[in-house]
Amino acid sequence: MNWGIWGSDFDSYKMESLLEKTLEIGINTFDHADIYGGYTTETTFGTAFKNSQIERETLRFISKCGIQFPCEERPLPVKHYNYSQAHIRMSVENSLRRLNTEYLDVLLLHRPSPLMHAETIARIIQDLQQEGKIIELGVSNFTPSQIQLLQQELTLTWNQIECSLTHEQPLFNGTLDYMKAQSIGAMSWSPLGSYYKKNSVKIDRISKCITPLCEKYTCSEDQLLLAWLLHHPSKISPVVGTTSVKRLKASQEALSINLEITDWFLMLEASMGEPLP
Repeated sequence: MNWGIWGSDFDSYKMESLLEKTLEIGINTFDHADIYGGYTTETTFGTAFKNSQIERETLRFISKCGIQFPCEERPLPVKHYNYSQAHIRMSVENSLRRLNTEYLDVLLLHRPSPLMHAETIARIIQDLQQEGKIIELGVSNFTPSQIQLLQQELTLTWNQIECSLTHEQPLFNGTLDYMKAQSIGAMSWSPLGSYYKKNSVKIDRISKCITPLCEKYTCSEDQLLLAWLLHHPSKISPVVGTTSVKRLKASQEALSINLEITDWFLMLEASMGEPLP
């Protein structure tokens, strides 16, 4: 999302350079959605990918559909969700065309709709999978009950949720527990949470807690925040939003930080503002 006009506003040449550098350091998965950049970012990225001449099999493309986003490209009267067969097919085939690829490694249903029909969604997804246009299906921002609704008809492999030290609710509301029990992988958008986005009493508590821990583990604050998330048994995959190769490398180094259990809970307590019950 941050590569396009909703973030750094890279043109295709800058995206091509970043794509190649990202692959060089061992990161090969790219998280898209049809709506990013007001339906423009996939096109710019797809041009960069095509010009790079990188083998498609070395990359993993994720995209999302379902949100109808009012913008210049689509002057809709209201933002809404659409999981009709026609819209899902249109969204997937548009993403394939924009990304210059014949298939998506993962398609995610972007937000749960109160008007979802599991049977309707299942029919078009099964068709698209049989056509080789989708390999895996997942969801994004779905609760356990919403996942159960779809699981009656479909096999889901991922749920991309908001989860971080400053948004720890999925650890306690049953979301991660259910996903783990159902062998559904976890992705986390905004894995650094609101730590760098706003000043608050909560952020002050966390900052005071992690400052000495950064010295202890010889790491930066963002690396420690990622290490905290990675420590969870769900093996959460952080969706990292930076467009800096230096920061991407630093994010990778968080994988080697092995937090002591007491430090992990000290960070959790700092976020919650009180001891565990």
